This record gives sequence, structure tokens and C-alpha cells, in this order.
Amino acid sequence: MRVHIATDHAGLDLSRYLIEQLSDAGYDMVDHGPQEYNALDDYPSFCINAALAVKKEREAGADSLGIVLGGSGNGEQMAANKVEGIRAALAWSVGTAQLAREHNNAQVVAVGGRQHSQEDALEIITAFLTATWSDEERHSRRIAQMNEYERTGAIAGHELGTDGIEK
Repeated sequence: MRVHIATDHAGLDLSRYLIEQLSDAGYDMVDHGPQEYNALDDYPSFCINAALAVKKEREAGADSLGIVLGGSGNGEQMAANKVEGIRAALAWSVGTAQLAREHNNAQVVAVGGRQHSQEDALEIITAFLTATWSDEERHSRRIAQMNEYERTGAIAGHELGTDGIEK
């Protein structure tokens, strides 16, 4: 399986560790940067490029996934989620990583490099990479609603933009 990885300066050491460990485990790792430490780097382009590569390969039928890293993983997840059709999930435990794949069919996992030891982050990411999509109808339906909103700004059969207050 090909795995695209990107980070900011705060996740650079973790990224290098993961590339080494996951390559040794048989994953085809593609590094989208950065290549050197710069405390003022701008992570969105790195993370968006990784997500774009995952999208392109999945659309071509490949089983590729992505990893985005930062201090918390929040901004990196947000950047990856800007790619239409990509679902990036912030994982902070083995359980959240597995559910991201099983229930949400996430293609990208975000992890905070300052939140976990390298070993714990590897365990979380390995759980994500090895989990499989459940393909249950309820989960498929919910993903379809998110995709519809992303494309059209609406969800068929569901009124959006209300405040819940009766007039």
C-alpha cells in the first residue's frame, strides 16, 4: 500500500521516524515534505499535496492512504479536509484511528506529534492503516450526505440553515 505523508516543523522528527518504520513494514512511503526543519514553515501546502495524491490514486483504483502530522494535528487535518472528497480524521488513540476507517472511511489520518511518543503514534497510525471500511449502510448514507453537501450545499430531504427556533 502506498502512504502519502506530510507534516509541519513540529512533526518533522515523527515523520522521519514513521517513514523509516512503515517502510520497514512494507509500506510504500511518499514524503510530501518538508525536507528540512523551518519553524516558520507553512504546512497547508504539504498536507494538501499529500491529500491530493491520495485522492488521485484512489480515483485511479489504488488503495493509498495519507498521514498528516503537526504539533496537535488539528491544522493539518483541516488542510487535508479542504481537498474535495477527502475525509481526514484526527486520531488520538488506536480506537479513534480504527473508527475513522471503519465508520467514516477516512483516507487520511492526522496525528499530533507533540501529543504522543513516537511509539504510540506509530501504533495509532498502524491501527488506521490496517483497519478496513465496514461498508455498513448507515455509514455509507452519512458519508453520502457529507459528499452531497460538499458538492451542492444541500442534503436532500434535510433542511439546512435553520436555527431550531419556531417562528
